[in-house]
Amino acid sequence: MRRFALLVLLVLFVLPLSSHALWRWTSGWPGTWSGADWSSAGILPAAAVADEAVVHVMAARVGNWRSIFAHHSWVVMKPAGAATYTRYDVVGWGEPVRTNHRVPDGRWYGNEPEILLTLTGPAAADAVPAITRAVADYPHGLRGSYRAWPGPNSNTFVAHLASEVPALAPALLPTALGKDYRGSLLYAGRSVSGTGLQVSLGGVFGVTLGWVEGAELNLLGLVAGLDLRRPALKLPGWGRLGMAPA
Repeated sequence: MRRFALLVLLVLFVLPLSSHALWRWTSGWPGTWSGADWSSAGILPAAAVADEAVVHVMAARVGNWRSIFAHHSWVVMKPAGAATYTRYDVVGWGEPVRTNHRVPDGRWYGNEPEILLTLTGPAAADAVPAITRAVADYPHGLRGSYRAWPGPNSNTFVAHLASEVPALAPALLPTALGKDYRGSLLYAGRSVSGTGLQVSLGGVFGVTLGWVEGAELNLLGLVAGLDLRRPALKLPGWGRLGMAPA
């Protein structure tokens, strides 16, 4: 049994993370916060182009060596008829919850963002006010409450929004470190999407089984698992290998 556990640890966690660490290290990363590129990646159309409501969940690798295993996630949205987007994310300095802290599709610490999920039309129109309420109700919004590991952090914030607006849940990447922090030492209940169950020990250890989440094993905040709904492997460092989450 011990040998099997060590084999699982090696195959699912050690090898993927170490190989991704080597790849990131040889690829390089910005040396300083001030020297990083935070400009628009140009992947979102101008808000005024479409009159309908829209919601995007976006993510980009975090800075320096932390990019080996983690993404930063945020939400961009606009109601129908709006000429500008509103961006919500959480940061680790000052007041955690920020509105329009960066441009909607800005690079994060020089890393290119990606659109993980998009809602349009009636689905977005319903989600926009629900997201606004969820942002206001975020339970870790006080100054000093942010913790990069194991949470609450930017991914804990997006997971909170998804728990209130389950249509956002597919966008929670396995590399969204902090997404499994549920605000208590022990959580046992519904998964964020509401389609399964989760047991989490402070966001550090846990298991999630759900139709949207698939099967996930959390070890020290790192996630390995399998998505059958949209077939993909979930590996520490590399994230999803397979179909996009949505």
